[in-house]
Amino acid sequence: MGLTAGLYSCQSANKASEQPEEQLYMFTSFHEPADEGLRFLYSEDGIHWDSIAGTWLKPMLGQNIMRDPSIVVGPDSTYHLVWTIAWKGDTGFGYASSKDLVNWTEQRRIPAMDSVVSAQNLWAPELFYDDVKEQFMIVYASCVPDAGFDVGIEDEKNNHRLYCVTTKDFVTFSDPKLFYEPGFSCIDATLVKRGPEDYVMVVKDNTRPNRNIKIAFAKNAEGPYSEASEPFTESFTEGPSVAKVGDDYYVYYDTYRKFIYSAHKTRDFIHFTDVTDSISIPAGHKHGTVFRAPKSVVENLIEKSKQK
Repeated sequence: MGLTAGLYSCQSANKASEQPEEQLYMFTSFHEPADEGLRFLYSEDGIHWDSIAGTWLKPMLGQNIMRDPSIVVGPDSTYHLVWTIAWKGDTGFGYASSKDLVNWTEQRRIPAMDSVVSAQNLWAPELFYDDVKEQFMIVYASCVPDAGFDVGIEDEKNNHRLYCVTTKDFVTFSDPKLFYEPGFSCIDATLVKRGPEDYVMVVKDNTRPNRNIKIAFAKNAEGPYSEASEPFTESFTEGPSVAKVGDDYYVYYDTYRKFIYSAHKTRDFIHFTDVTDSISIPAGHKHGTVFRAPKSVVENLIEKSKQK
């Protein structure tokens, strides 16, 4: 091999080594009755999912449950996790972080709604990283009877609205603020950024007899968001999470009275196609959020799961 050929060979090898690592899809999960802890699914294509055996963080806060686990990867590649810690009687949420999804920091209760005197609960905290303001948002549902929202046919202690706190470091948090008031009880919000000034919120209408999932749009992560769309799911659906697969967005959700996981596919969040028959979700999976992780991180999880 000549000197020039050898030089090009080395350059090619260096470029190959600099290629970004393949990212796999990850889905946070829990099993009822939500007292065992954090579980994971993984997928190479965002459509067909497999379980990673075992649990990875046992809940130690509130009622010692972990529901609705939500993970976002920060700019420094730290995995930030929040979750529901109680059904009622607690107005905080759980927080922990990890560099590898195996080893986690000490769990901390974040007192997001403690300052709101009549708040009854805090459900389904959902993490979103706002890259414009370089801050994390945690959007969640709370029932605040003294807030004066229209009750409709809901009990005043089951009349939820979406609230939000923000943080840059998970040490200092903003005061809670009302995030979305659509005129009906709503929970389980997830945010998607499609581009500059182009944000989508997928949210559950939690009123009787609806119990279905709708869409709203905004130009900024913090809103204001538009009026909610007509539902694109059947009734008794909840816990939406979104995975970008090629040019499509897959909206996964729990069709809880049928005990199945379902999905709709869309490119514009206006027109939807039911693709439940073409996805595969392991039995027992309950709603979390979809994120991406390097293949080496996922493979390490799988290897560690064999040692449990």
